Amino acid sequence: MHISELDTPALLIDLDRLEANLRRVADYCARHRLRLRPHTKTHKSPVIGRRQLDRGAVGLTVAKVGEAEVMRAAAPPELLVAYPVIGEAKLRRLMQVARETAVTVALDSLEAAQELSRAAHSAGLTVGVLIEANLGMNRCGLDPGDDLVALATAVSRMAGLRLEGLEFYSGHVRLNTPEGPSQFGEVKKKASQIREDFQRAGLATTVVSGGSTPTLFHSHEIDAINEIRPGTYVFYDAMQVQAGACTWDDCAATILTTVISTARKGFAMIDGGSKTFTSDRLPGPEPSFGRVVDSPEALFYNMNEEHGYLDLRPSGKACRVGDRLRIIPNHVCVAVNMHEKMYGVRGEQVEEVLPVAGRGKLQ
Repeated sequence: MHISELDTPALLIDLDRLEANLRRVADYCARHRLRLRPHTKTHKSPVIGRRQLDRGAVGLTVAKVGEAEVMRAAAPPELLVAYPVIGEAKLRRLMQVARETAVTVALDSLEAAQELSRAAHSAGLTVGVLIEANLGMNRCGLDPGDDLVALATAVSRMAGLRLEGLEFYSGHVRLNTPEGPSQFGEVKKKASQIREDFQRAGLATTVVSGGSTPTLFHSHEIDAINEIRPGTYVFYDAMQVQAGACTWDDCAATILTTVISTARKGFAMIDGGSKTFTSDRLPGPEPSFGRVVDSPEALFYNMNEEHGYLDLRPSGKACRVGDRLRIIPNHVCVAVNMHEKMYGVRGEQVEEVLPVAGRGKLQ
């Protein structure tokens, strides 16, 4: 099928770029002896998850139990749920997943550990645990110190649980910002401190898991870690370009749209809005909702649910009703979650259709 035959809006994945991204990260991890357990939040596809595993990933990472259920189709040897699992219904479903593949859960509270222990023990299973540390993201995770060690010690004694080590997420670090290098320095220092605290207390550090896409290729500089969990690297997006993590040529995902109105001179309306792209906006003097590939100077300046507003004047180009434009989304993870399928393309040909099987799996 030719791209021109697709209805719009359509989420396109450049297969050459996807494969290059997968290969580059797999080679990097092999070179630096880092376990790669990529987060599937970006692609939400067991097909792509399987390709990551085939290129050397040791397992897959998810945020929600629903995503873990979906990713079983990729046949991963292990699954990390990098999110506290709270509630009897979720834990019951998680135990079903754990009967089929090794499961590890990241958590940061005694309450979450106790619930997980009861569920695993009742099911006659053993579930791995990583204690989540806060190294500056200020989201989930305990600060380095006695409370972190105390929780890890408690987990190591609980029925049905196996303490494997610790994890953190340093998604706040952008190395191309004035504060980025010092923030990254703090991450390195605190990660080493926590690992030493664990080892001094006789606690497992079999897995020390970190990493993010913006700092991906600097992960080996964090001496304490032996695993990384990047997600966005499979497709990249405008936010990652702004963070210095990639170039526009690395961005594998674009959204194909159709111009539906040119009633205002110098402007165009496209058939994709906040239900197609996400409302994430890049900061800057002229904030935009995405990059128009064929006309980078054009400004994607506003959206309604089904309408995208383009200011074409900076580009000096005109559009006609019916023209098709490819746009790189700002935040690809959220954009993918809005589409039922992705079209894998090579050149102008559609080679495969990939269902977004993890779409909407919020529970």
